[in-house]
Amino acid sequence: MMLTGVPAMASDKAEASRLAGRMIMDLCKRDVRPSKILTAQALENAIVAVCASGGSTNAVLHLIAIANEMHIPLTMDDFDRISEHTPFICDLSPGGKYVAKDYQDAGGSRVLAKRLLDAGLLKGAQLTVSGKTIAEEAAQAVETPNQPVIRTLKNPLKPTGGLVIMRGNLAPDGRRYQGRRPRAHLSSGVARVFESEDACHARRRSRKINPHDVLVIRYEGPRGGPGMREMLAVTAAIKGIPALSETVALLTDGRFSGATRGLMAGHVAPEAQLGGPIAAVHEGDTITFDIPNRKTNPQRPEAESPNASPLKAPEPRYNAASSPNTPTPSPPRVKSRHH
Repeated sequence: MMLTGVPAMASDKAEASRLAGRMIMDLCKRDVRPSKILTAQALENAIVAVCASGGSTNAVLHLIAIANEMHIPLTMDDFDRISEHTPFICDLSPGGKYVAKDYQDAGGSRVLAKRLLDAGLLKGAQLTVSGKTIAEEAAQAVETPNQPVIRTLKNPLKPTGGLVIMRGNLAPDGRRYQGRRPRAHLSSGVARVFESEDACHARRRSRKINPHDVLVIRYEGPRGGPGMREMLAVTAAIKGIPALSETVALLTDGRFSGATRGLMAGHVAPEAQLGGPIAAVHEGDTITFDIPNRKTNPQRPEAESPNASPLKAPEPRYNAASSPNTPTPSPPRVKSRHH
């Protein structure tokens, strides 16, 4: 359980890599396949760990995809259910104070597993790739005295996990909200609408983003992107500006990870390219994030119904005849009122 946490530049990284290789060969010899480890309870354990540690929203995408391959029922609502009962206890960057090396030095994943097992939040009998159960791995935990990185469940950063599944007028099929720090349960801001991550980044460089703005970045989903690329430029840039890092919100049909700090809502579905309501948001609309009621709504009469204003999807940015590196010119995207 501790091998994956060894930092890249650590002196024991080479040995950890060799041990991982030996473990893989041993698993093959013993015919231990993913299907013997990836059970419904194992996936729920993974979700608990993500929620407790402030892990990435990408976990929602990846774990649902893995569950689908294993023919295990798993939905976004399962993440929300588990997060609601899992305290957020790891003070990790980018939303927190410490980095992955500090986490490993504090005792790493075994300490986190022990905390969660002691609270009855993990299924300890689940097998791991080491051949030991989660409970057996956690029993080997060695915690650094007085370490501040992995808190106790009596002193969490938040009483619930770092992931929330929200719906509402803008995301009738759901979206993932990530909040690593306690925030107001009801938050509103003025929409600044962009048809791509690049357009938003250009606005940021020109210093035209203000505190309490809601950056709406659309046409970055699986179809619109295409490919749902990971948007790091904007989130990293916002994080680096103290006046914006804790006040600006991001709403997108794309995905983000790694550098998020403030209120971030991604994977909005249906995406803009499929005519989702996010395509109808106008510059200057007020966007409200109602966390307790799991809703995101614009304050504009024509957006009261998800199907109030059918939109014609723009042409794809790429087509089969174009070079992989040469975008196919496409008509302008849906224009906002104040552009």
